[in-house]
Amino acid sequence: MKENDPVRFGAEFGPKRTKRSEGVSLSTFKTLVWVSNLGGLILFAIGLELMVVKQAFGLGLGCIVAGVVIALFPSNYEIVGMDDGGLDSSFQHESE
Repeated sequence: MKENDPVRFGAEFGPKRTKRSEGVSLSTFKTLVWVSNLGGLILFAIGLELMVVKQAFGLGLGCIVAGVVIALFPSNYEIVGMDDGGLDSSFQHESE
């Protein structure tokens, strides 16, 4: 029978992992948060510079939006070992 549990890019995203997704370790998550926050902050500063000094509002707004998206990216990762302990059945791993 064909498996209903495909391997996909970003399988650690979301509240429910598949059997094959492993999530990320806490140290990897911390590194992702630091790198993305710094990258997002730099893009945000570049966007403000473009908007205020260079009067390039479209490009500046694009940099600001990209900076916010990059800064929020690691919040989608699931950390290994951070199970909810059975408090909410909707977030439990599927046994099939």
